[in-house]
Amino acid sequence: MGKLDGRNAIVFGSSRGIGKGIARYYAREGARVAVIARTETPGKLAGTIGETVDEIRAAGGVAIGVRCDITDEADVEAMVGTVLGEFGSVDIMVNSAAVILFDKIIDTTFKRWDLLYRVNVHGAFLVTKAVLPHMIERRRGSIIQLTSRAATNITPGGTHYGSTKSALERLCVGLAAEVKEYNIAVNCLDPGGVKTEGAVFTRPRDFDWAGWVEPIEVGPVAAHMAVQDAKSMTGQVIRRPEYRGK
Repeated sequence: MGKLDGRNAIVFGSSRGIGKGIARYYAREGARVAVIARTETPGKLAGTIGETVDEIRAAGGVAIGVRCDITDEADVEAMVGTVLGEFGSVDIMVNSAAVILFDKIIDTTFKRWDLLYRVNVHGAFLVTKAVLPHMIERRRGSIIQLTSRAATNITPGGTHYGSTKSALERLCVGLAAEVKEYNIAVNCLDPGGVKTEGAVFTRPRDFDWAGWVEPIEVGPVAAHMAVQDAKSMTGQVIRRPEYRGK
């Protein structure tokens, strides 16, 4: 038996990277997984919705893929309706979708600043708000937002990105208090250094990956958080052990 048998999960940003690792691990543990992202065809980075779904199914899991732009409220609501139509319920919502840009504030255009907030903060708000009515009605559910040490650490060129993750963590802590009476857990997960397609793409070939982990290795802690409720753990920021590198 798997830890997530009988549960249905929506995982945003799961065409690649950490989201894909979590989606695959959830399916391995028995969850039915909705793979949600924008990428349907290969681009600069490897990974598509269909590839993640195919990998899960090939391993014996259950998955569906739905394209969704998390910055578009109508798109998000339609996606949740599709998932409910397929699975009947949503027990777990994981948001791994994010934009990461590095630049000094003086060199940051408003267009780039706005993009970071539209995806990392507004998108997180929209996907959370879309699943909340269903979870409130059922009086159960686990919401997990992926955060970063950038929320608290000062990284060269990372002030704007870090500020979005600080906002995200505050959203989780506050929302956890708001929905505690409905037994819904709301937590943030900081996975530490993860060797994703994006991380490899943006770093030199001789980069030292010591201490970094593969995306699938984030799965166990994400699964542990997925089975929590408001009585066991909520309003927390869970940070995996410190790692080397940036």
